[in-house]
Amino acid sequence: MSKLNQDQAFLDFSDYGRPMAKWIAQQIKHTAMTPIHVTYAFLVSGILAIACMLNEQFLAVGFFLILKSILDAADGELSRAKNTPSYTGRYLDSIFDMLLNLAFVITVSLMSNAPVWLTVVAFVAIQMQGTLYNYYYVILRNQIAGSDQTSRVFETTPPKAMPGESQRHVDFLFRVFYFLYGGFDRLIYQLDSTAVGAERLPNWFMTLVSLYGLGFQLLLLSVLFALHLTLWILPFFVAYSVLIFVFIGIRKSFIPTVIERQALS
Repeated sequence: MSKLNQDQAFLDFSDYGRPMAKWIAQQIKHTAMTPIHVTYAFLVSGILAIACMLNEQFLAVGFFLILKSILDAADGELSRAKNTPSYTGRYLDSIFDMLLNLAFVITVSLMSNAPVWLTVVAFVAIQMQGTLYNYYYVILRNQIAGSDQTSRVFETTPPKAMPGESQRHVDFLFRVFYFLYGGFDRLIYQLDSTAVGAERLPNWFMTLVSLYGLGFQLLLLSVLFALHLTLWILPFFVAYSVLIFVFIGIRKSFIPTVIERQALS
C-alpha cells in the first residue's frame, strides 16, 4: 500500500487495483495529465457503470466499477509520483466517491423497486462501512507517520492550501466535504472514540477492516450484478453492516489504548 512504507503495509482487500494504478501513474507521470484529471476519469467510469446498470449489461457494470476503483487509486499514485499533494484533489476525490455511491444506491433501488426506507438505510450503511475503514486507516497513518500529507483524523476546519492550489477552492471543497461526511465521521467517532489513543493498529486488524474499504465494496457490487442478484444488493449491504460492531468490539477488546496498557503494567 503506497501510503505506507513497505514494511508497514498490510494486506488490504480493498486495494487490489493498486498495481494497475501504479502502472497507470508511471505511464502518464511525464505528461500534462494531473491527478485531478484522473479523478474526473473515475467519475466518468462510475457514470458509465450506472448507464450499464440501467441497460442490464451486468458484466460491463463490473468492468466499469473495477476501473473506477483502479482510477480512484491512480490519482493518488500520480500525485505522489509527481510530488504534487493537494487538498483540492483529496476533497474532490471523496466528494465524487459519495456522490457516486448515492447514485449507485438510487439506481439499484429503481431497478429493484426497493422501498424508500431500504434505499436510505442501505446508503447510510455503505457510508458507515467506508467511514469506519477510513477512520482506522487514517489513525494508523498518523501512528506511523505515513507519506500521506492530506488526511487528518479530525477534519473540522479548512486546512492551509498546498503550494500551487487556491485557498478559496480548498475552503469551498472542504465545506462540501464536511457537509457530506461530517455526520458519518462524528457517529463513527462516538462508537469508538478511544481508538485515536490506541497502540499501533496491527496488520491483521487492518486487513479485517479492509473488507469495508470502498474498493472491496465495489468488488462485492460487481459480483452481485454478475450473479444477477439485483434484488438482494441493498439488503446485503444493510446486513453487511453488522460487521461494524464486530470490528469495533475486536478493537476495544484486543487493541488497548496506551493509557489502558499503562494502567495494566
